[in-house]
Amino acid sequence: MQIAIDIPDEIGNTLAAEAGGASRAVLEAVATAAYRSGKISPLQVQQMLGLGSRWETEAFLSRVEAFPDYTMDDLERDIAAIRAAARK
Repeated sequence: MQIAIDIPDEIGNTLAAEAGGASRAVLEAVATAAYRSGKISPLQVQQMLGLGSRWETEAFLSRVEAFPDYTMDDLERDIAAIRAAARK
């Protein structure tokens, strides 16, 4: 799907100066926002941005500081699972 948007020239020029140009900057911003809100998965980010691997996707998400939502409950469950596995 192609989507066209209008942005002020000054902002477009600023974004165009970034690697990949204004279109790429906007696409990355949309992918980042959608991932942070939980609307898309890392695999969908990878597909949307045409990234070559999971590792490239993880590097992108790290660069834009879009980390998965990992709560204290998640941590406690993981610790309990590790302890249970260590007892076996």
